[in-house]
Amino acid sequence: MDVVKEIMLQVLIASLPAFLFPLTFEKRNCYWQHNKRKAEERPFAIGLTYTCFTSTLLCDIFASRLWDVIPLNYGILPLFALMLYGRFRDGVALALMQIILYPLFAVNYTLVGFIMETGLLLYPLVLLTSRYFKRTSRQGKVAILSLFFMGGEMMIGLSPFLENNMSFHSDLSALSNGFINILVTMLAGSLFVYMIESTLEKEKLRGQVLQLSREYFREAEKLQQMMDAAPLGIVLLDQQGSIISINDTFLQLYRTYREESEELRREDLLLRKLNDVLSGVPIESIASRVEQSLEGQIKMTDLIKANDHIYFTSTSPIQKSHSKEVIGAVAIVQDITELETLRMELNHVERLGLVGQMAAGITHEIRNPMAVVRGFLQLMREKSPPTLDHYYRIVMEELDRANGIINDFLSLAQNRPVESEKCHLHDIIKELTPLLWADGNLRGQTIEVKLDDALPPLLLNAKEIKQLILNLSRNAMEAMEEKGQLTLETRVAEQGALLLVSDTGPGIPPGQREKLFEPFFTTKAKGTGLGLALCLSIVERHGGKISVDSAEGQGTTFTVLFPLS
Repeated sequence: MDVVKEIMLQVLIASLPAFLFPLTFEKRNCYWQHNKRKAEERPFAIGLTYTCFTSTLLCDIFASRLWDVIPLNYGILPLFALMLYGRFRDGVALALMQIILYPLFAVNYTLVGFIMETGLLLYPLVLLTSRYFKRTSRQGKVAILSLFFMGGEMMIGLSPFLENNMSFHSDLSALSNGFINILVTMLAGSLFVYMIESTLEKEKLRGQVLQLSREYFREAEKLQQMMDAAPLGIVLLDQQGSIISINDTFLQLYRTYREESEELRREDLLLRKLNDVLSGVPIESIASRVEQSLEGQIKMTDLIKANDHIYFTSTSPIQKSHSKEVIGAVAIVQDITELETLRMELNHVERLGLVGQMAAGITHEIRNPMAVVRGFLQLMREKSPPTLDHYYRIVMEELDRANGIINDFLSLAQNRPVESEKCHLHDIIKELTPLLWADGNLRGQTIEVKLDDALPPLLLNAKEIKQLILNLSRNAMEAMEEKGQLTLETRVAEQGALLLVSDTGPGIPPGQREKLFEPFFTTKAKGTGLGLALCLSIVERHGGKISVDSAEGQGTTFTVLFPLS
């Protein structure tokens, strides 16, 4: 019984590396991960080295001799395991320790016992085989390790016979002990390989899972950023109709219809049913179409009008590529209110353009018979009595007014590029000043002219600029009562040359200010609504801008910006 106990003790001590390696390896990985080191900087052999050194030392300490003759020391098991699995320098260091420790713990030290019981002859072969051992399969590693273990134990078992302490013929117990040692070493070799390989495979799988997890979260983050960057409201749902992801656009859209949800976060909507989230929201009809998509319906689109907004919605199922199994759905909401408005305005502009072309052609043809009528009226006036002059004058004034309206309309409709030349804005203003003074005197109004001497010459069409100044000035004088003042001013600014036409009239209400430059909009009883539209067209043809600043009861200022040459 004592013999069995000693054998079991040696087996347990020699097998310590196989049992302790998974624990030390896992602990060491946790340490390196905590310190954020790279995987290749933490060789697994470090834990194996510590345990093999400890196991070999304990085997030497508790070494004994069965029946005081047969050596019992399984220290070569952890020694050979480290030589094959570990780093070359660690294997050599443990071999040197074994060589040094043997004389200290040997019962009967002899040279033959030293060579045989330490397995010294196998050291070079084991070290040379280590590189091939690491590349071979698990079955190959079991065979190689068991073979070396068996060879080492055979050398230990043969040691008493070579020292002439025992005889093969007389000691059957020695042969049976050698057979038992061979079985034990084969089992130990299998155990070593199984435990170490299982730990390494487990770590490899764990690393792969960790890498896949990192890639998954990285791709999920990229997908979320792409969704957030899209100008579309996007909702992803699982097979049960629960929200698994939304983007910022949908979240902002949801907040606009839920006043109490200003502080609502993305996480508050996740894993909730879409029906519950959209309850009471104008776009809640999406939820019913999402349910149809989850049942396998094809992509569906629809337009939803809600609170002066128009939404384009689309729902479609998410399917597995190989089996076409529905695993979720995606809903997309796009606010196309501005696009619809632009489309309607574009259609309106196209229709207006067509009408304008037709009207321009018609008005051009109308002027010819009007000129003939005016000519015959002049002939009839000469042959009629003086008492009818008043009527002829009224008819001819109305014909001239109609002709002026036609000219303005043609100028607005044609919108041709201007033929500009370098001239001075001040010369045009000085040329018009006598005419404006005459109009002002008739109305009892005063005119003030402020010209900036630093204003340089500009590329202008003098005829159109005259028309611009006359239209703005006469509009200002008509808007003022008697004793009003019209101011013409020029300035030089960083943006360009400024022309300011100011009056002291009643001002323009804010509601009318937005429509001032629209064709046919007028506040006058006999106005055509083409004057300011024509002014805007002239300014834009010169590459400039026109703006209005008005305050009720304080007057109005029209500012025209011309680019410097």
